[in-house]
Formats: sequence, C-alpha cells, structure tokens
Amino acid sequence: MHRPERERAESAARQEAAQLTARDVRAVALTWVDNAGITRVKGVPTARLAHAARWGVGMSPVFDVYLTDDSVVTSPYIGGPTGDLRLFPDLGRLTVLAAQPGWAWAPADRYEQDGRPYAACQRRFARRMAERAAADHGLRLRMGFETEWIVTRDDGPNGGPSYACSGPAYGMARLVELSGYLRDVLDALAAQDVEVLQLHPEYAPGQFEVSVAAADPVGAADLAVLVRETVRAVSQRHGVRAEFGPVVDPGGVGNGAHLHLSLLRGERNLCRGGDGPSGMTAECAAFLAGVLRELPALLALGAPSPASHLRFKPSHWAGVFACWGPENREAAIRFVPGPPDAEDQANAEVKCFDGAANPYLAAGAVIAAGLAGIEDGLTLPPPAAGDPAVTGGQERLPASPAAVLDCFLRSDVLRAALGEPLFEAVAAVRRAEVRQYEEAAPQEIADATRRRY
Repeated sequence: MHRPERERAESAARQEAAQLTARDVRAVALTWVDNAGITRVKGVPTARLAHAARWGVGMSPVFDVYLTDDSVVTSPYIGGPTGDLRLFPDLGRLTVLAAQPGWAWAPADRYEQDGRPYAACQRRFARRMAERAAADHGLRLRMGFETEWIVTRDDGPNGGPSYACSGPAYGMARLVELSGYLRDVLDALAAQDVEVLQLHPEYAPGQFEVSVAAADPVGAADLAVLVRETVRAVSQRHGVRAEFGPVVDPGGVGNGAHLHLSLLRGERNLCRGGDGPSGMTAECAAFLAGVLRELPALLALGAPSPASHLRFKPSHWAGVFACWGPENREAAIRFVPGPPDAEDQANAEVKCFDGAANPYLAAGAVIAAGLAGIEDGLTLPPPAAGDPAVTGGQERLPASPAAVLDCFLRSDVLRAALGEPLFEAVAAVRRAEVRQYEEAAPQEIADATRRRY
C-alpha cells in the first residue's frame, strides 16, 4: 500500500472513528479467514482506528498454516515464528455490530511490512479473480452464500448435542419454538444493513438457514463472515450455541454453505436468454462447465474438512455427484432458471460447499475455474434428472479428504490462480488434516470440528 493511499485511509478512518465514538463503539474487530476456515481477529480500540488504517496492525503469517485445533504446520513458503504482516481494515465495510454492543467490525486485507500485497491473502485472491473476470472477459459476478447452522444447548447426558428445539424439518413448530431468537437474528442483521432474503428451519434437528442478497464476490465473502458472527453473537445472548461445522451428528444431515452465482455482462444476466442448456448463454454454460470440471479439486477449498466427507451422502441434497441439472438438488451444481419474468433471478448453485470453507478462497477459486472453462471452450454435459444415486450414470465426487487433496495437487488451474505461496499453504493444511483424522471415528471427527467454525 503506497503512502498517499495510506494517508487517505488515515483521514477517512479519523472521520469514521469520530462517528463510532459518538455511538459508544469502543473497539473494532479486524478479521480475516485462514486456510482451515477459521475466522481470526485482531481488535483495536476505536481511538487507534486511524493508526491502523495508515500503518496496519501486525499479525504473523504463520496463521495461514494453522489447523482447526490451533496446531501449526509449515509449508515451503509460509511457516515458523519469523516474519510479520500488516492488516489494513477495509473501511468501506466498517459495520457497527448490533449483537455485540460497543464493537464494530471490518474485514482486513493483508500486506507485507514494506507495503507490497501479501501473496497469500485470501481476500485479495478473491478480488484478483473478480478483477480478472472483468479485465479479460468483460464479466461481472454476483454471488451469495447460504448460511446453515444448528442451534444447541449444553451437551446431553451422553455427550452429544442437545438441540434447542424439537419441531419438524421446515416446520412452523420449530420456528415458533425459537421465534424470539430468530427475530433477534433478523433485527441484528437489519441493523447492520444486511438484506435478508429468507430465514427458515432446515432438515436436520435444530437447523436453520439464512440467505442474504447477492453481492460482488469479495462482498459476498465478507457477508458470509458477518452473518455467521452475527448469528453466533445473538445465539450467545440467548444462551444457546450456533454450530456451523459440516456435521454435528454424523448419522444425520450436515450444514451446507451453498454458493449461488450469476454471470453478467453489463446489466445482462448471462444465465438467461441464450441458446445454451436451460436457456443460459453459451458463455454461462462454458463457465459452469469449467466449475464442473474442477469440482474434485475445488472441494479442497469449498468443502475442505474431513468432517465435510461425513456430510457427503447420496440422497441427502449434499451434491455428491459431479453433475449439473436444472432445479436438481442432488446435483453438485443446481441450475436455477427462476420465474420466466424475473431475468435477474437466474443463477447457479454450487451445492457441495459447506461451512468449513474460507469463503474468499471458495469464491475466487470458482471464478478461476469458470474462466478456465470459457477460455478452453468447454460445453456442459447433458443435465442430470432425478437422484443419481437411483438413476445411475453420474460420477461421484471424491469420497475422502486424501482423494480430494490428490485432485487439488494436480489442478493446474487452481495452482496458477492461487499462486505458489497460497496454493502450497492450503496444501500443507489439507495434508495435515488428512493425517490428523485418518484413524478417527466419524463421531470423533464431528465432535472435534462442529464448534470450531
């Protein structure tokens, strides 16, 4: 970051800090998400926000090779106790936290001490891929992550989860049981200017989902972090826990974090009005074909935990088959044409992603894969109709963390897009997770991960 840019940021931060102080905000949480999918934070007093905006806040790069249990590995480029980075708050995303009185939040970009962009910054990776789509192809992407979580109280007598409600899947009874809690979730998100599209009970016991309006790729990942931490804070104030891990009960249905995306040129939605499959344009079809081709490797970023594979069950709407289909919730990519007179609602949903993902990595990698599909002139295979577990004829996605890691290591598309430092840091974390849990029973994996994200 150059000196004039830092000086402008300092001036803007002084004004923001004055407004925060007037609202009795005492501190700002600066967050980034590591390669294990954990949101890490440095907090600064409001009075130090201007200093942080000009000079950044120190943080070791070693966190890029942390695991979910806070143990540490190393990689060819990142690891060990030496070195430091600077975290710079994105003041455009500065948000007063409605469920954490006295606190505000801003996502951070990471730079080297000398001002150079940090090569392994996941947020900058997502931005770089969005900029490449615009510069190389004149394309703009809109994205949105769904957030699913399971609400629990203290553990039951056998050590398993004690669910905070007992109503049926998608049932009004479950909503009634926790209506005050859910109202407070909605109120907190509204106070933070987050536009909620839907909030409803989901399939698993105690499970809910909230969907928010689409944004640019970096903004969508920012919102994924903000929504999750808002739900967590509201839950704590109600004396319950929000569990975002891929699996809470390994015998049941897990938590997804499905990624919706649409492809635009100017204001035209390329998911509609073309001669391609399901009415999409040829460019949209090539983009989705690129995502489909890279899905086995993309799981290392979008469903990266060993717990993710406990969620990957056929006939559970987890998207475990490497196929696409219009409104097919068993396909890894569900195409959503939308109502005939609502062009802006046409989109694609990547269903195999979950809450263990770093949303910046997931968003950026999907863009990289899609652009490679366009550049290689790919076409989509025939769509899948019905449940592939019943109809057959579709290939399953890799069934183990080790198999996913192998696909990731062989992906030239993702290696080139991520760059060597970030690619190798991700690979080091995935290798360590494979070793860490290769002898663990499903319940051990679920218990070790369900409350970490």
